[in-house]
Amino acid sequence: MTALAALVARELRRPAAADIVALAAHLREALGGEAVLFYGSALRTDSLDGVLDFYVLHADPAGTRPKWAFLWPRVSYHEHEINGRIVRAKVAAMPLATFEAAARGDTLDTTIWARFAQPARLLIAATPVVEQRVVAAVCDCVRTALRFAAALGPVSGNAEAYWLALFAHTYGAELRVEAQGRGRSILLSDPAYYRDALHQGWQDLGLIGTDPSEPLRPAISEAERRQWQARWQRRARAGKPLNILRLIRAAWTFDGAARYALWKIERHSGIAIALTPWRERHPILAAPGVLYHLWRAGGR
Repeated sequence: MTALAALVARELRRPAAADIVALAAHLREALGGEAVLFYGSALRTDSLDGVLDFYVLHADPAGTRPKWAFLWPRVSYHEHEINGRIVRAKVAAMPLATFEAAARGDTLDTTIWARFAQPARLLIAATPVVEQRVVAAVCDCVRTALRFAAALGPVSGNAEAYWLALFAHTYGAELRVEAQGRGRSILLSDPAYYRDALHQGWQDLGLIGTDPSEPLRPAISEAERRQWQARWQRRARAGKPLNILRLIRAAWTFDGAARYALWKIERHSGIAIALTPWRERHPILAAPGVLYHLWRAGGR
């Protein structure tokens, strides 16, 4: 096992709060799946407030590819009572083989390797083989991220400079608004992990020696830098269109969309809107009425 694999395996196996583990078990029971990953901002606090983020990885599909398969993952929203309180989760589900391909950077999508180069927890794995595959895939996420960091970052600098350059590019390629300084706040949450992951990932890739000292200077030629920058440009151009297509797909396939939207409205505005059966079945058609109700309530 390489130093990077040991670091990733140790990080994935770190314990999470018991209530979060219980929620992961409920999600696996509800959705099936071979593995459940927990990630995102709640991971850094173990807080049950807000919406917790999970990935559920399914067995590799057999036979005909399902419609919209290229627009993975399928997203759903869940509410579950644990120890007398409602805990909320947004869940992305996809085949494990698709997750592995995205982690290697085989696709134009950046979301998998950009997210799982960051710390995550593997809360459930059906078998030791599944666990090994997830660990290997997360190692690929780190290596893919760090290849781009070497090409997109400075010629020389410390580990933080390369991660900040990478986060600036990956957030910029997605259809999302992040507060200024978001990348730095992520790094400050676990600076030792990001430093060690960069050193060990670059050692795996042959970009630095086994005894790194800063400032770092990855061993990448100008030709290789231009090649990886060109690869990045293709991904950057595809990022927002892919996000838009996924939003369109989610409008029709997001399980629990109405429940999630009404909870968000109440959380941010303080205005509670009833979840009727019609609104739950037809979230898109119900949206204008919900917005009108919100406007009327806000104007009083």
